[in-house]
Amino acid sequence: MKPNGGAHDFGLDLAVIGNGRTAALVEPAGRIAWWCYPRFDSDPIFCRLVAGDEEKGFTDVVLDGMVDYRSEYLRNTAIVSTVLTDQQGGAVRITDFAPRFRNFGRVYRPPQLIRIIEPVSGLPRITIRLRPTHDYGKPITHCTPGSNHIRYEGGDTVIRLTTDAPLSYIDREAPFVLNRTVNLVLGADEPVQGELSTMCREFCDRTRDYWMDWVRRLSISYDWQDHIIRAAITLKLSNFEETGGIIAAHTTSIPEAPGSGRTWDYRYCWLRDAYFVVKALNRIGATQTMEDFISFILSIAANHREALRPVYNIVPTDSMDEWTAPHLKGYRGDGPVRVGNAAAMQDQHDTYGSIILAAMPMFFDNRLPRPGDESLFRLLETLGEKAVELALKPDSGIWEFRGRRQVHTHSAAMCWAGISRLGAIAARLGFTDRAAYWNAAAEKLSTTLLAEAWNPRRNAFTAALGTDDVDASVLLLPELGLIEVDDPRFLSTVTAVERELLREKHVMRYANSDDFGLPETAFLICRFWLIDTWWSLGRKEEARDLFLDALSHRNRYGLLSEDIHPRTGALWGNFPQTYSMAGLILTAMRLSRSWEDRYWRG
Repeated sequence: MKPNGGAHDFGLDLAVIGNGRTAALVEPAGRIAWWCYPRFDSDPIFCRLVAGDEEKGFTDVVLDGMVDYRSEYLRNTAIVSTVLTDQQGGAVRITDFAPRFRNFGRVYRPPQLIRIIEPVSGLPRITIRLRPTHDYGKPITHCTPGSNHIRYEGGDTVIRLTTDAPLSYIDREAPFVLNRTVNLVLGADEPVQGELSTMCREFCDRTRDYWMDWVRRLSISYDWQDHIIRAAITLKLSNFEETGGIIAAHTTSIPEAPGSGRTWDYRYCWLRDAYFVVKALNRIGATQTMEDFISFILSIAANHREALRPVYNIVPTDSMDEWTAPHLKGYRGDGPVRVGNAAAMQDQHDTYGSIILAAMPMFFDNRLPRPGDESLFRLLETLGEKAVELALKPDSGIWEFRGRRQVHTHSAAMCWAGISRLGAIAARLGFTDRAAYWNAAAEKLSTTLLAEAWNPRRNAFTAALGTDDVDASVLLLPELGLIEVDDPRFLSTVTAVERELLREKHVMRYANSDDFGLPETAFLICRFWLIDTWWSLGRKEEARDLFLDALSHRNRYGLLSEDIHPRTGALWGNFPQTYSMAGLILTAMRLSRSWEDRYWRG
């Protein structure tokens, strides 16, 4: 530890705070290192996470002589509490959150962060530093103080700090003794109504009560309750409630591996993720968030004038053109920092099946207030026709290869899954002729796909038709219903995955070279797929051991990124990753002992 405000390298040991409109990342010593304002996809006011060695784009509390820190979420909430301790035993507590609570029959969720700094013991001497940026990394230098606020303006960006801390100390970054609680409100350039300390404490209490109430409504398993709850809250924090979209992660350009150049902007909504995220939310009873996400997806699918893209902004009509931010050096100096994502222009045919699978609960889950009807079925049929047309045509695949196109097994399997589900939906609605039509189409595709994806020389289903490459995504074939889990061909495929993709206890997506060379890190969701496979095959002790090891790689706040380095165990990739958190939920629920066995029977 470096006292007196020295820099700390926490890696991805970060907490996410948010409210369904905005979100920020907090380090264990209390520095807010990432905050996109006013939306998930906006310019980062705080960009320190990807600023390399430049001390810009953050706010923190520097405690003179700091020797220790402790940081954690308040139980079952999205509120972070951090305690800093100095050499004399003086201590301060920092409470960080984004307000979220019910008010006048609506959810109040402004694009706002609140920080409460309290003296805990002794006479701690602190410095409050606030260094916002604009236009992806340009420091804001124009600051205008008011009676109890500072207005920061740069380009089109304007934010206001309202505080009862001494403004001149903040402006000059001068130290002072903290002998009373001070409050900081960051957000829109609007005056705060009412007495600041009362408002901040009330907002904190009401936000805590909101999250506690939200969690108590979840339906979770007996084992790993805290792990599931934290993952569920994280998925909720990734939901942009105005439109219903759920982003893949809150960051851009955290590399998949050091020095790899694999830096992507994940602050957008991948339709592929719909299948996994909707399944996880349904499994734990978070039906409102699930319904909102389904509505977001169907609003996109209903636009027949445009071809379906694999990824959309949280406002689907907003641009996703990809460019590089010149004023940001990258995570640990490892750039480039990208804004936007060119994957939006790719062909990824699994998208059609993903949407159909995501919409399935509308027809079969009787809890939902708006069940699927004939009009929704007809909309899904248009996607099914595209799935039939495109299933066996080349695309960029689930891993979004930028330099090659193939007929990917996973893409074709997802097309098949969507087509087969249309048969089930048609039968549910009593459309016998349409059920027969879609069942026949699914049967034809499955016969061709299973024959051509099978590689007898490799004794496995491979990544794409006519290739030798082993790919972890084929582990999903039984989950989708395309093949029985005990089929000899699938059993030998599992053996091939174990032989070629397991690194220690981590699972690679694939091991062959791609557009950027040989992959170095493992993909966390792939481990959950292998665990689920082992469990289904009756290898339950192995599955449980591998799952427990996976849990040990969560950071101190219980969160996961996209990738992990098999040798060092370091988390890499954008953060926190909804794919990984959804996978954790689904696998935990699958492996857990029942409440009846553990609670009532003892």
